[in-house]
Amino acid sequence: MELKEFIENFVALFDETDASEIQANTAFKELDEWSSLIALGVIAMADEEYDVTLKGDDIRNSNTVEDLFNLIKSKK
Repeated sequence: MELKEFIENFVALFDETDASEIQANTAFKELDEWSSLIALGVIAMADEEYDVTLKGDDIRNSNTVEDLFNLIKSKK
């Protein structure tokens, strides 16, 4: 699992946010398009792409895209 690939998968969850706005150090909850629906998409992506189960608390306790990446990596 690589950070670049994870960011690409994360970006794919957004319809209106430009991919250039999302990088490893992006505070994803501050993005205009961030919503509970996208949070569910992150949970589904973690399950489908990485076979990792995330909970709402995992997302609440993460601040950046890289935090999510490291969390998923640690659960693999």
